[in-house]
Amino acid sequence: MSSIRSRRSLAAVAGGLGFALALSACSGDSGGGGGDDTAGGGATGGDTDCAAYADYGDLSGKEISVYASIVDPEAQQQRDSYKPFEECTGATIAYEGSREFEAQLPVRIQAGNPPDLAYIPQPGFLKSITEDYPDALVPAPQGVIDNANEFYTEGWVNYGTVDGTLYATPLGANVKSFVWYSPSMFDEAGYEIPTTWDELIALSDTIAESGAKPWCAGVESGDATGWPATDFLEDVVLRTGGPDVYDQWVNHEIPFNDPQIVEALGTVGSILKNEDYVNGGLGDVQSIAAAPWVDAGLPILDGTCWLHRAANFYQANWPEGTEVAEDGDVFAFYLPGQSADDKPLLGGGEFVAAFSDRPEVQAFQAYLSSPEWANAKAEVTGQGWISANSGLDRDLLKSPIDILSFDLLTDESYTFRFDGSDQMPGSVGAGAFWTEMTAWFASDKDDKAVLDAIEAAWPAS
Repeated sequence: MSSIRSRRSLAAVAGGLGFALALSACSGDSGGGGGDDTAGGGATGGDTDCAAYADYGDLSGKEISVYASIVDPEAQQQRDSYKPFEECTGATIAYEGSREFEAQLPVRIQAGNPPDLAYIPQPGFLKSITEDYPDALVPAPQGVIDNANEFYTEGWVNYGTVDGTLYATPLGANVKSFVWYSPSMFDEAGYEIPTTWDELIALSDTIAESGAKPWCAGVESGDATGWPATDFLEDVVLRTGGPDVYDQWVNHEIPFNDPQIVEALGTVGSILKNEDYVNGGLGDVQSIAAAPWVDAGLPILDGTCWLHRAANFYQANWPEGTEVAEDGDVFAFYLPGQSADDKPLLGGGEFVAAFSDRPEVQAFQAYLSSPEWANAKAEVTGQGWISANSGLDRDLLKSPIDILSFDLLTDESYTFRFDGSDQMPGSVGAGAFWTEMTAWFASDKDDKAVLDAIEAAWPAS
């Protein structure tokens, strides 16, 4: 991505196009009263305080369709998070989750039967929809733009923007720039949390000199084998090349095998292909290719590994009863940058985009970009869910790693970038990038040969 537009200019663009949130069109003038338990004289809100929903108006009898890749049991949490909006406005949200979402959404668009709203799993997919079906998506209305500008960092707003127009706002989020460790092992050994890359390497050397293997890793993940290694490389490109080089690489403005990426892969190799560093509790360097990602961090629990790079959602893989906390059995620290002031942050998430500009659809889209929805979702969800919405009440988050992730996502001093492979063409990001990184371990394929093969897989434009 060559530039990041300011959030102020986004609002100006959308305002110039006249996409204002037409909530007044759906607010009743019945004067029905009902105090804080009704929205615009409309539906009864039950136990929900409906004051924050009043501007959405009375949407009784209106139905909004939502299509996403999130299926049960997580889909029920989505439905539950809509209840305050339904109670206070009278609208009905018809949610449909499908594992075939990415394949079926374009089919539905072509057939003229798109959903009112869709949860887009990555910015690359959003961009492809705008290119393949230029009249299908509706630019975000002013109420959504206002929420985006107020509650999200510029980087997040940018990822929902195509050619200067905001189409989508973030929903859920995750942070990938983490290293898991055992607080008690660190305390007993007298180790400090590293705050720079050099300190991380010095810590790794110290652990290795003690006779232990500092790092454990695994990239086996069924049909998606290799993806954990792509995340590691992306994190390192952000640190060795910086965000501008990262954007150029992801957008193929520089080749995949650019010398700066060769350097970054070499830096990854200084950890993951270092026989003194890996593979703690699991085997040798080659074992990384076959070690299941879901289990690769578990040697930390028996003391045969000290460090495991993985996202905040890795917390779901620790055995039942494992305490994830700063003073618990395991926790994670931020994967440091080149200096303490250098703070790149890799992550991912979903985005809400609209295919209809009906007032009730715009109202629900605004709700999904608001702190009210983020808080409702946090209340009905267990650990492992976060939002980059700064209006989220962090006290509602269920685990310390979720709270840490939220703090990083909403801290403007960190430079956020979205998962690179999720933005690349499928033949690369979900194809050659995975397979070649696996071969890098399994057959000790040369760094340059790996990157050359991935570059060759990039579709000709």
